Amino acid sequence: MSTSFYIGALELATGAVLVCAVMTLWRRQVRTIVTMLRLQGVALACVAGVLAWHEHDLGLAITALLVLAVKGVLVPWLLRRVIRRDPRSRETAPLINVPASLVSAAFLIVVSYVVTSKLTALAPSAATRLVPIGVATVLVGYFMLVTRRRAVSQIVGLLLVDNGIALVTFLLTAGVPLIVELGSTLDVLLVVVVLQVLVVNTGARHGSFDLDEMRELHD
Repeated sequence: MSTSFYIGALELATGAVLVCAVMTLWRRQVRTIVTMLRLQGVALACVAGVLAWHEHDLGLAITALLVLAVKGVLVPWLLRRVIRRDPRSRETAPLINVPASLVSAAFLIVVSYVVTSKLTALAPSAATRLVPIGVATVLVGYFMLVTRRRAVSQIVGLLLVDNGIALVTFLLTAGVPLIVELGSTLDVLLVVVVLQVLVVNTGARHGSFDLDEMRELHD
């Protein structure tokens, strides 16, 4: 793999991870949000795959396939099963509206570049200079987690945070040991499965996946 092709492919895949995160703030249809999460999982797997190809690392290549299978296929499929049970799978009233959310995302991206500038300067390379994109993905994920009302949207926010952390790890260390990534991926999968059961059971009883309405029922 030539250096120019490696850099271009890495930048494209890394940029796609952040674009998908921002798109989850732009769209209100929960089904579309899950689609963005699926595309982000594919992009994250591509990042790991490009690094594996460049480093000739078999373990990292297997990790890329694992990320693709779990974060690009299995987790979105589980979330879509939840959505099918929700008759109102739309973010109708987020705490912060879409235009303000996009402005906030732009601010968080700028912040991520500012706070990581000294870190990337310590070991400048094609991979490390993209670390701010991973940090920005984490911040956007946290933002979505605290500003969205529907349970599935908040699950997606949590998964965005996890994907951003994984991206930073790949870029800083050219991957992690396979057993570590396997443990992390299984943890994420377990969280999604547990949340799926809770959300489906709660929705079946109360007919709503809106967390504010659930709190009112509790009160």
